[in-house]
Amino acid sequence: MEGRIIKGIAGFYYVHVPQSGLYECKAKGIFRKENRKPLVGDEVRICILDEKDREGSIEEILPRKNQLTRPAVANVDQAALIFSVDDPRPNYMLLDRFLVMMAWVRIPTCLCFNKKDLAKQEEMDAIEEMYKKSGCPVIFTSVKTGEGIRRMDELLEGKITVAAGPSGVGKSSLTNSLQREVQMETGTVSKKLKKGRHTTRHCQLIPVRENTYLVDTPGFTSLYLENMEKEELRFYFPEFQSYEGQCRFQGCTHTLEPDCAVNRAFKEGEISPSRYESYLNLFAELKDKRRY
Repeated sequence: MEGRIIKGIAGFYYVHVPQSGLYECKAKGIFRKENRKPLVGDEVRICILDEKDREGSIEEILPRKNQLTRPAVANVDQAALIFSVDDPRPNYMLLDRFLVMMAWVRIPTCLCFNKKDLAKQEEMDAIEEMYKKSGCPVIFTSVKTGEGIRRMDELLEGKITVAAGPSGVGKSSLTNSLQREVQMETGTVSKKLKKGRHTTRHCQLIPVRENTYLVDTPGFTSLYLENMEKEELRFYFPEFQSYEGQCRFQGCTHTLEPDCAVNRAFKEGEISPSRYESYLNLFAELKDKRRY
């Protein structure tokens, strides 16, 4: 029987099997010997040990298409970065750091700006202009009025989506809105998880519909570009790509070099000042990081 791990804690894994429900499983000892650990998001093959108590054993971890370290989750299809248009205002540096990190691990990202009902149209137009060349769809939502929820729902369909963003932007309310039309036994899933022996909040998949999940990631509000080299950074700003090869110097870092095509595009208004400032700040951070 095949299913997906939607939560794992203290050696127990909660596996959702379509049309059958949720099973509490332990992993076979062979995984520990092979230094392999099941992750939330893994597709697994399980053996049922007790159908009445919904207990089983994980026999096999099916091949992963990707995995993240923080949060520890596998088989992610996309990321949704959730900020609010206002109250609080967006932290664009954090937003751009997240976009770079997701581009680095090759995970597509969509940008969701919540609390649309608090914003003026010119504010939303400015945000759209800022990110129109980022390669990411930009959605404006309002949990209060329901605007944009259907569009967001369409983007989630059939995917595992990591939802991330700072506190106060309405992430929980938005997640709840997206679950209003749940077509599977989400209530049963929640009930079993809550009555289980382990209730500490860890990374877990929230079923929105069958084969559609949101990854709930407590504390996932900041990211550090620990393993990236400064020379790589320019490749993770899509708006720079059309200017590659046009600079005077090969391997131009697009910072202080003369006759830099990217810097010229920024000065001519072709590249967002906020995005370019984020690039310079991240480049300086990577340049100054300690070497061991």
